Amino acid sequence: MNQRPYTVVLIIPTGVGASIGGYAGDALPVARAIAQVCDRLITHPNVLNGAQLYWNLPNAFYVEGYGLDKFAAGCWGLRPVHQNRVGLLLDQGIEPELRLRHLQAADATRATLGLNLTDYVVTDAPLNVELRTAASGASWGTIGNPDSLLRAAQVLIEQAGADAIAVVVRFPDDIDSEALQDYRHGRGVDPLAGAEAIISHLIVRTFQIPCAHAPALMPLPIDPKLSPRSAAEELGYTFLPCVLVGLSRAPQFVVNQNNSPSSLANPDSQTISSKPGDIWADDVDAIVIPATACGGSAMLSFSQLQTQIIAVEENQTTMEVPPEPLGIKA
Repeated sequence: MNQRPYTVVLIIPTGVGASIGGYAGDALPVARAIAQVCDRLITHPNVLNGAQLYWNLPNAFYVEGYGLDKFAAGCWGLRPVHQNRVGLLLDQGIEPELRLRHLQAADATRATLGLNLTDYVVTDAPLNVELRTAASGASWGTIGNPDSLLRAAQVLIEQAGADAIAVVVRFPDDIDSEALQDYRHGRGVDPLAGAEAIISHLIVRTFQIPCAHAPALMPLPIDPKLSPRSAAEELGYTFLPCVLVGLSRAPQFVVNQNNSPSSLANPDSQTISSKPGDIWADDVDAIVIPATACGGSAMLSFSQLQTQIIAVEENQTTMEVPPEPLGIKA
């Protein structure tokens, strides 16, 4: 008898101060443990990214948050790949020396890890990211020139032949902020994460292509009280290596509906016929999520299916959205 692969989705929302997964790749040990007891693990960059640190999980699928929402809703499927050709998109606002550091990091992944990268593209205007904090304590942000971001992504796709896009945007240096100090000391919310998510969401929604983001920042002063949970971001000049590694094997999206918002934003996209091996929402057996962060789109979609919901009370966040008031059995 053929038994289908046991598939688990692990979601730890970005920018909500999760005690596990709210820092620099500190959810990787959890992902590794879950990957050992399931056939397929579907998760997102916030879980697997650890700046210059990463861990190869052959049965893990690296799926950007907006794509994960569309997957959970049944609009998009996931198609495993052998290797993607990753395009590098750089913000014009990055200073020359910092830009060179990122280009050297990309060269290192090409030479040392054998990743397949396209030529890089620089946006035609600075992207001008600004950071914000919501009343809930979650981080978010704005991007001043989203059209410039999309034009650069289109060049990578149409001219360079990119299958996935790694974005590096210059983020504000706010080394004296209380939020940053709290984050470096292992408490509070990642002040960059919410704005990072907006950048990748925009590209995935428009082009239906795997995408992830690494912020460009000047190195911070050394801090002897640094938390181990934040230490991965102190190793060098860039957070890019884990993003390039993740995107190199990120599944492609199988678009199921021509009338989805993403398809309307990109009229040239075409519905792709499903193939054996593609993964759809009804293939998911269980979802693991912090117990106080159950209000996200993907979670609400999975709650309408036969998916087992595992709400982890020990993984505290700044949110206050448990499953019970939503009528979700966990």
